[in-house]
Amino acid sequence: MQQFEIAFSGQILPGAELEQVKAAIARVFQADAALLTRLFSGQRVVIKKGVDALGLAKYQAAFERAGAVLEVRDLYEQSIEKITPGLPAEETMTESETTDGFAMLQVTPRDEYMAAFANVQAPDFGIAPLGDDLQPAPVETPAPELDLSAISLAPVGSDMGQLSRVKTEIAPDTTHFELLDE
Repeated sequence: MQQFEIAFSGQILPGAELEQVKAAIARVFQADAALLTRLFSGQRVVIKKGVDALGLAKYQAAFERAGAVLEVRDLYEQSIEKITPGLPAEETMTESETTDGFAMLQVTPRDEYMAAFANVQAPDFGIAPLGDDLQPAPVETPAPELDLSAISLAPVGSDMGQLSRVKTEIAPDTTHFELLDE
């Protein structure tokens, strides 16, 4: 049995007036102002999941009468998300939109969950072309000039002047102990 997900992102039919559509949606769903604001925010809002074909037809008819566009997705359909490569960072961002030499990533949310990440500021590192070095070449630093002429090595087996460790064991003081006869 086919099941669908019904969502709405605030789109209205061509020729429909926004205020009339809002009023019609409010009547159909008995929605308050807060729900209407959320429905018409431009973000994708899932209205119902697991709707059969008959229920889907009822929702579509109600939304069309109201002048709104309903988004329908088959729950069992294998969806392949299209990925379109962006332009290189130098061409898409201005100097004011960069941080530390990296362009800032612009995220377009695909659903209500991803909308939380729309305003995240993260550098867009991009992808390097095939064969490029990802690590910058290390900077060669010259060795420090040290005067080691006063240092010499002792011959093998010679005494290096270490002090021998003398173990001095100190017996504990037991003069304050006494034995009692009982």
